[in-house]
Amino acid sequence: MTDLAIVYRKYDGSLHWNFPGVLLGEDEHGVWTGHRKGIVGRKGNVPKFTYEFPFVMLFPRDAWWTASFNAWPHETAVYVDVTTLPDITDTEITMIDLDLDVIRKTDGRIFLDDADEFEEHQVLFGYPLDVIEQAEQAAEWLMDAVTNRREPFGRVHQDWLDKLEGLVIS
Repeated sequence: MTDLAIVYRKYDGSLHWNFPGVLLGEDEHGVWTGHRKGIVGRKGNVPKFTYEFPFVMLFPRDAWWTASFNAWPHETAVYVDVTTLPDITDTEITMIDLDLDVIRKTDGRIFLDDADEFEEHQVLFGYPLDVIEQAEQAAEWLMDAVTNRREPFGRVHQDWLDKLEGLVIS
């Protein structure tokens, strides 16, 4: 398995979420990475923290979002960040976080998060109009897709979680 750095930045280029992962593979939805329980990550340059649950991520090659699918019993089943198109190389996946998040909890609640942050950052970072429009369109599409459990927000992620569980990391 290939080790990768997952690096989210804010629109001004500042470091946001960043943590390691392994490349699991690619399908029609995009590139899938795995993240074991106990990996260490950071938000910006704040102190490191440890992830308590394993998860897989999906990085589509042609859409303005990235998605995390958490293993049970995490209280959040699906967490989708609205982002710029992910830049995927052999060693790193990077993107700009555009604040809006679509979240599905394990109890079935689905909601759009951080709309206030999106509004603030449009002014603070000077988002161009095309970025604002792409982000809003992505969020609208994601709310519908996550709510209706259309793939890749249905069951396909479970196969990737199973693959992660079966990996032997040396």
